[in-house]
Amino acid sequence: MDTENLKIQIKTFFGLEEVLAEEIKKLGGTNVEIKNRAVNCEGDLGFLYKINYSARTALKIMIPVLTFKAWDESRFYDKLFAFPWDEYMDVDQTFAIDATVYSDRFRHSQFMSQKMKDAIVDYFKFKHRKRPNVDTQDPDIKFHLHIDRELVTISLDSAGDPLFKRGYRKEQGEAPINEVLASGMLQLAGWDGKGNFLDPMCGSGTLLIEAAMIAMDLPAQIFRKKFAFQNWKNYDAELFQKIKEVRINRVKEFTGKIVGYDIDSQMLNAAHINVEAAEMEDVIDVRRQDFFESKKELFPLLMVFNPPYDERIEIYDDEFYKKIGDTFKKNYPNTLAWLISSDLDAAKKVGLRPSRRIKLFNGKLECRFLQFEMYEGTKKIHKLEGREGDS
Repeated sequence: MDTENLKIQIKTFFGLEEVLAEEIKKLGGTNVEIKNRAVNCEGDLGFLYKINYSARTALKIMIPVLTFKAWDESRFYDKLFAFPWDEYMDVDQTFAIDATVYSDRFRHSQFMSQKMKDAIVDYFKFKHRKRPNVDTQDPDIKFHLHIDRELVTISLDSAGDPLFKRGYRKEQGEAPINEVLASGMLQLAGWDGKGNFLDPMCGSGTLLIEAAMIAMDLPAQIFRKKFAFQNWKNYDAELFQKIKEVRINRVKEFTGKIVGYDIDSQMLNAAHINVEAAEMEDVIDVRRQDFFESKKELFPLLMVFNPPYDERIEIYDDEFYKKIGDTFKKNYPNTLAWLISSDLDAAKKVGLRPSRRIKLFNGKLECRFLQFEMYEGTKKIHKLEGREGDS
């Protein structure tokens, strides 16, 4: 593997590609290219460690090691059997394969990953008279198999567990938001740690913790215990340690306030546990408060939240969103507020025209991330009515 000029593919969620590309450029990636739900770039081994440790909107970070065309299963197997697997793993290391298949020629992904497993095991048996073991739960080496029609790409997964698993979430809410999505939303909303932040329906606290991590410039994976690249043959422990130290030295003090409201005691308890696990009790204030009875306390203020979805949590939609709009107008003057909803008509029910709308997905649910600008005085609110939002 050429460690000076690695070709790297980074997966993210739909709608966060530009945010990720920006992160990659800031971290020093070159030849940055935006794809669908992914960003391709180049960098050296140190850069690979840096993005694994720091990139907030990356889900998986992969290094393609083999690309070929296969028209049938026997060519697929032969190509894989001929590949020098012992350059990437030892026979006594465990491995796992995850697969994505978009092809009429081949059967489902599980069958193809089984064929790939057979080829790897047969290679080691033939060359080393010994076979490596598969471990789907906690493998030393993780491969990704991607088949697009007849084009086969084999990649090394440098992170292992998906990068939304930050390591601070001990408790889940009813409909928890993914950490990568939460961070992407905050960056789309322009949160940079200047001023104050409110999540008025904070659930188990993910947006609060991600907001604090951005405000303090904490690396996204500061709580993660291990990465798959630490099991690679070319792993440079000294280099990774140096990268972590440089990154930790950039952590800064945050002088604003990050506040979360919720009315559900179970949710508040989950949020407290997660905030404590993230060691952020001094930075994040979680309290029982009905948003609809709240008034603006923090100036300046950015508000980002994920209202309960009626898919999983019962709410009376029209009335609920109307109350959000009324609370915005009456109690939160001069505030920028963003909310994400899978109710694509939510904006109409809020009763304010959003100044931006961005298409995102929360799991499989298609959502809109809506920005509302509240100004004091009805004149400015009426002026906003005439403004077109982004589609």
